[in-house]
Parts: sequence; structure tokens; C-alpha cells
Amino acid sequence: MALARHELRKALADWGLSVLEDSAVLILSELLSNAGLHARVTPEQVVETRYFRSSGGLRIEVHDGSPVRPQPRTPDPEALNGRGLLLVDALADEWGVAERVGPGKVVWASLSVPVVRPSERDCS
Repeated sequence: MALARHELRKALADWGLSVLEDSAVLILSELLSNAGLHARVTPEQVVETRYFRSSGGLRIEVHDGSPVRPQPRTPDPEALNGRGLLLVDALADEWGVAERVGPGKVVWASLSVPVVRPSERDCS
């Protein structure tokens, strides 16, 4: 997981999208954690990450070999886990699940670069 986060940080810096780093890295971590917990991972079916720059931001994809689609849930307040997709939903502009070539699915999330209006700029 550390390598995937490092690669994402590098891509964001190269693309001039470092403003998205905190949210993007947290989203990636949550999607990878879900894949690691719930996906079938064999030598033939590994978890893959992909990042795409878009006109307004970034798309993060996590590919895995499990056909089971993730579902957000409301965790027990005392639970130590179960909040990952709630975090993804809160941070991403949108997210979803799609079919992929081969077995499994891709879980994706998109982030947009925040628009700074002239009235919000620091005038000092």
C-alpha cells in the first residue's frame, strides 16, 4: 500500500495536482484496504491501482478479482472499522463500481480541483 500511495503522490506532483493529495491518498488507502479485506487475491489475480488525470482533476481506480461489489454501511459507533466507503463518499466528487476486462471489478473515485473564486483569494 505504501508504494501505491508514493506513486500517487508522485503522479499528483508531476501533474500539478498536489492540492488533491490529502484526499486522494486517503481515498486510495481506503479502496486498497477494502480490496485487501474482501477481494480474492491470488498470484493470477492481484489488486491493481491506476490513476488518470482528467480535465478538472483526478480519477483513482482499484482493480481486484472479486465480483462482490462494495456497499457502504452504517457501522456500530463502537466498531473499529466499516467506515472506509463513508470516507470515500465524503471526500470524492463521485465514486462507483464498474466491470473490468477479466474477473472482478474496478472501484473508482473522482476528485476535482477546487475552484478558487476571486473573492476567496488572499488579498494580502
